[in-house]
Amino acid sequence: MSPENTSQKTKICPTCGTRLATNATRCLVCGRSFAAGETKDKKATGAEVNNPRLPEVTLSLPIAIGLILLILAIGAGTVFGVMRSTGQVVAPTPSVTPSLTPTVTMTPTATATATIEPTWTPLPPIEYTVGTGDNCITIALAFNVSVTSIVTTNNLPAACDNLSIGQKLMIPQPTLTPSPQPTQTLSAADATDVACEKYDYMVQPNDTLFGIATNFNVSAQAIQNYNGLASDIVYEGMPLVIPLCERLPTAGPTPTPTNPPPYAAPNLLLPADGAVFTAANDSVSLQWAAVGTLLQNEAYAVTIEDVTEGKGRKLTEYVTDTKFIVPASFRPTDSLPHVLKWYVVSVRQVGSSIDGKPIYEPAGAASANRSFVWWSTGAAAATPTP
Repeated sequence: MSPENTSQKTKICPTCGTRLATNATRCLVCGRSFAAGETKDKKATGAEVNNPRLPEVTLSLPIAIGLILLILAIGAGTVFGVMRSTGQVVAPTPSVTPSLTPTVTMTPTATATATIEPTWTPLPPIEYTVGTGDNCITIALAFNVSVTSIVTTNNLPAACDNLSIGQKLMIPQPTLTPSPQPTQTLSAADATDVACEKYDYMVQPNDTLFGIATNFNVSAQAIQNYNGLASDIVYEGMPLVIPLCERLPTAGPTPTPTNPPPYAAPNLLLPADGAVFTAANDSVSLQWAAVGTLLQNEAYAVTIEDVTEGKGRKLTEYVTDTKFIVPASFRPTDSLPHVLKWYVVSVRQVGSSIDGKPIYEPAGAASANRSFVWWSTGAAAATPTP
């Protein structure tokens, strides 16, 4: 009995060459369908069943798509790297989006309401009947007013020596402003600034500080210091204050110095006109404003005269300061109030006497006269007649 042929019959797919069973109706690799009688047996076609062929690689669709994307990514990265190395790729500049600025609403500032200040109404004068022994000085002391105010209000003579018993006088009431105390003094700088003569000047085209100083005979440094200038540069239209009290002495052709122009009259400051001093005041301080910088041979002549004494008791002293203290020896010794008149004038020494005392002559105008009352022992105020 012959051995049974157990080999299975196969067929080959004409599309992809895959070996299939004879009864297969579809290729499992390429998916081709076979019609009846389309495939032939290997013996019928004479094809060799065991013919050698290349190995086959089977890929699914998702894996194929992934490989394609990977190849594209690698290619794009390679191109980008090449272009960047050649400088053809520029990094984009980030653009800043402007933000809207918030609108600030200004809050109106409250306007302060001005405070109305009360106005002072002068008090009416008081009627007074002259009694026995009354005079202008005693009446002024009784009502704490000046003799000058009584004379002015009643149109009396300046001497005020013709009062009669029973005469009606109108006594002005003192103002609410307190009189300056005799101890009050101004600093030398303030007193000099008050008395300094000034001139307002507007800088013109092509002006210089040196030229302006030369025209006014004042040093450029004095103008610079007085106006607070940091340098000597001036410009057109700049306002300047020229301190004429700082005028320089005019230089002459000879070694003899030329005297400056006459000084202005000194401005008396303290005490106030008509001020009253009693025994409590051992001395009285007189003060005035400076007329400028005095030269080495110049001074102030202070003259004090006791008008009430009647004998012309007079005192003249020469000082270089703007203050003089009346010595206690000049105070009245009786119990009556004395009216003392005083004034100041700038003087210049022109020589010396045989006994070595300096000889002075006026170097400017004299000040106005002022007076004050000095009572050595004091007295009770007179009681006004109702």
